[in-house]
Amino acid sequence: MTYTQLTDFAVNLNDIVTFDKAEGIKILNEKAFREEAETLVRAAVFADNEQTRDAARWVIWEGARALGVYPASIQSLYEARGKNDYHGTVIPAINLRTLTYDTARMIFRAMTGMNGGPVILEIAKSEMGYTFQRPAEYSACILAAALVEGYTGPVFIQGDHFQTKAAMWKENPQAEEKVIADLIHEAVEGGFYNIDIDTSTLVELDHDSLDEQQRHNYEGCARLTEVIRQVQPDGVEVSIGGEIGEVGKQNSTIEELDAFMGGYLKTLKPGLKGISKISIQTGTSHGGVPMADGSVAEVALDFGCLESLGKHGREKYGISGTVQHGASTLPDEAFHKFAEAEAVEVHLATGFQNLVMDHPKLDPKMVTRYKAYLDVYSAKDRKEGWTDEQFYYKTRKNALGPFKADWWCAEGKEAILEDLYKKFAFLFDQLGCKDASKLFKLVTSKPVVKPMPDFLHKAIWPEAVKLVKGVTAADFED
Repeated sequence: MTYTQLTDFAVNLNDIVTFDKAEGIKILNEKAFREEAETLVRAAVFADNEQTRDAARWVIWEGARALGVYPASIQSLYEARGKNDYHGTVIPAINLRTLTYDTARMIFRAMTGMNGGPVILEIAKSEMGYTFQRPAEYSACILAAALVEGYTGPVFIQGDHFQTKAAMWKENPQAEEKVIADLIHEAVEGGFYNIDIDTSTLVELDHDSLDEQQRHNYEGCARLTEVIRQVQPDGVEVSIGGEIGEVGKQNSTIEELDAFMGGYLKTLKPGLKGISKISIQTGTSHGGVPMADGSVAEVALDFGCLESLGKHGREKYGISGTVQHGASTLPDEAFHKFAEAEAVEVHLATGFQNLVMDHPKLDPKMVTRYKAYLDVYSAKDRKEGWTDEQFYYKTRKNALGPFKADWWCAEGKEAILEDLYKKFAFLFDQLGCKDASKLFKLVTSKPVVKPMPDFLHKAIWPEAVKLVKGVTAADFED
């Protein structure tokens, strides 16, 4: 079945769900609906007609909610971590840049297969641009993946690095903050109930005092926290992250953490709940550093920094602890150390992109095509002295959005997904997620109801009338 027009929703979902303007969707056949999510998500991503696309996203959202699958905030779990109510589990936060629906399926499969604890699925502001994935589409892919894999429970979708651009901020700080505020509105509407504010780009290290170095960072983070609290839905306390050191710069210190938190809490409006975690710099860089031969340089990650700042943050401020960025290109033997250092969250992104784009089973014609695209459209990004291997490594993310449909049905995809599943299972085990499903009991975030779009209601009832014997159109009028 396909979804090319609105009446397809009444025809294709007949005997699977019932639609009600007031009560939304009722599931008549759970197995059939979970299977139908495979088709619905294609419409949610690729439908040419905007209303058909939005209708598919609504059906996925409300159908998932009816089955106990819903976007949620991880706030209450992190509050428990801040009180030392649990130990030994690091929450993986995984950025899905390509094959989003299929990769999310592998994540849910790996998690449920080991009776695992929570996993965050995230996408950064910059990634939304070059992968052509806006929040509503991204959340539809995640929820559909959960449905098809038979998962039931809260789903943690996160906006990663909602980041201010320092140059734009210096030119017009109000305008640059509005860019992030507008994205927050869109993200929360799309089910992103976890948001990492990244105003660390505004840190000015040339000042003598740490307070002045961090001032623009903590003031900007406080103002954007207020924006989030204004737009979060009833029953959901969005989990917010802050950042004190821009990833790829110098390692963070306890003194910097105190300067940021002291200023942030002083600036934040009284009565508002603040951040639940803090991202720090420990020696990694986003995407890894490519060598001339295309390999990725090893990094010296400071686990002691991760541990000491996390402990200090819990004891002094009640936050859950520290967040590690740029970890996916680390060697496998490093990952068990995050649990030992009691990190609360680890962000993983480029390593999975590398697995997909370097996979031996990937159609070589696909590689040739995207490299040819990069030669033209990313030529301006080539740095002097780069080898071809360095150029393609650093720019190939720019081929994810333009080739999104091609990646969706790429030759070799099944072998790629199998290896992604194995990688997720390994990482979840190393991060202490195995047999950690009890942590879901600490989540108090409530499901959010989305009303049926008026355009779908108006289009679907005439078709539904034909399917119900003895009912007239007047019976469905408002």
